[in-house]
Amino acid sequence: MTPSPDLWHGTTILTVRKGGTVAIGGDGQVSIGQTIVKANAKKVRRLGKGRGAELGDVIGGFAGATADAFTLFERLEAKLEQYPGQLMRAAVELAKDWRTDRYLRRLEAMMIVADKDVSLVLTGTGDVLEPEAGVMGIGSGGNYALASARALLGTEMDAEAIVRRSLDIAADICVYTNRNLTVETLKT
Repeated sequence: MTPSPDLWHGTTILTVRKGGTVAIGGDGQVSIGQTIVKANAKKVRRLGKGRGAELGDVIGGFAGATADAFTLFERLEAKLEQYPGQLMRAAVELAKDWRTDRYLRRLEAMMIVADKDVSLVLTGTGDVLEPEAGVMGIGSGGNYALASARALLGTEMDAEAIVRRSLDIAADICVYTNRNLTVETLKT
């Protein structure tokens, strides 16, 4: 089953890697159709608490169905426990499961995850993509935030400031994006 592209139109998640910091931010709006059902959801969180890994050594954000995304976060945390300190390997193993497991294939969400070394986009089609120039956006306002972040990379702004400003710009354009932001950062 291929996830419905319409599902990705419900949030904005952005990652920026610049100047020794990686930041992931997301808005807080949850919509069902044209109705806002929650304005302050936390779609960005810290992950990684397994053997040899400190809580919060990975950050992630999701776009798509909330319950599906939490299932994927749990699966990714299990993979991080299995492969501590190896986000790329954990993500690839999750993507393999996501593609081949009948239950997981039905999950409709996308994720951006990052640790001190790498930023990745994970999709239900089995893709594990490393964003070009350390910047990537997903969700309904993802392309607006991505364009803004790319334009701001050459400024004096740090990664967190770029994420915040870019999400603000996306909220001006995308009706499914609001200004109730959650931003997490890690030193690289």
